[in-house]
Amino acid sequence: MSIPQDRMDQLLKRFSMMETQMASNPDSDTYVKLASEYSELEPVVAKIRDLTSARNEADDLKSMLDDAATDRDMRELAEAELPEIRERIEELEKDIQVLLLPKDVADERNAILEIRAGTGGSEAALFGGDLFRMYERYAAGNGWRVELISASDGEAGGYKEVIAMVSGKGVFAKLKFESGVHRVQRVPDTEASGRIHTSAATVAVLPEAEEIDIDIRAEDIRIDTMRASGSGGQHVNTTDSAVRITHIPSGIVVVQAEKSQHQNRARAMQVLRSRLFDMQRQKADSDRSEARRSQVGSGDRSERIRTYNFPQGRVTDHRINLTLYKLDRIMEGDLDELIGALISDYQTALLAQMNEGF
Repeated sequence: MSIPQDRMDQLLKRFSMMETQMASNPDSDTYVKLASEYSELEPVVAKIRDLTSARNEADDLKSMLDDAATDRDMRELAEAELPEIRERIEELEKDIQVLLLPKDVADERNAILEIRAGTGGSEAALFGGDLFRMYERYAAGNGWRVELISASDGEAGGYKEVIAMVSGKGVFAKLKFESGVHRVQRVPDTEASGRIHTSAATVAVLPEAEEIDIDIRAEDIRIDTMRASGSGGQHVNTTDSAVRITHIPSGIVVVQAEKSQHQNRARAMQVLRSRLFDMQRQKADSDRSEARRSQVGSGDRSERIRTYNFPQGRVTDHRINLTLYKLDRIMEGDLDELIGALISDYQTALLAQMNEGF
């Protein structure tokens, strides 16, 4: 289904009007207000102009073929070029459709990354540590910053739980499909018989919430200051005054233990706000028609989304039935192919829904 011509004409007209307004008043409030919309519309307009050019070229080639006076050499050239131009037109039409898909308002936000060891005991904690390092390396490759919020170390290494803030451009847009259960199949270092064990860790990626997103009333929270104790390693046992915040209406509990009690409270509120914001987004998704939701975008924390099989050197994402035999590179943070495929599948699903009239 192609984009209606009148819709593209409207976009071109709007873009031209913005260019004129911004050029005539470069220092005005109008410029600032239009700048964001202009930057979003610019790539769409570039594709529309490319599409118009390609369509004109296709029309010229077709006219050449329809003209009985066209000589043999020119006809052969037109016959060879027309299929390529038509293929280019299809690609441009799809590109424009993707650019015009409804935007997730959280896509450009930072994200809170939470990883928790699941079934598998010490091996699950080790795997949790491996996943965290994988995301750290992926973040570094994208120029993002990873700031540890809290961590509880596993007895044999890794993490029972680790929470971090990932900051940078378009963080949530790329990481949001990582939420779910990640399963690992490998022989633990402690396994003398060489038997393969299956363990799991749960990943949650939450868009960073701002105070304007979530209003937390003082009467809805209980704040307890307590002595940090129990296993948790160097990241937890750095203070005698951990902070626990309980959000009474939702039952969400956030514990933060760092050297500064003031910082503990601020960090805990930051995590609480983001969890409430995520819960709000999840509810909004579930309230919509099931036909408008894709499997990739469901964000179901209990869904097994991916298996990392070390003996076979493969990673399988079960949502899109994609298997890659480059586990070592993926664990080193080479996630572009996986995440790119997930984004593409999600966009394809949205396009299909739009074209069916939802």
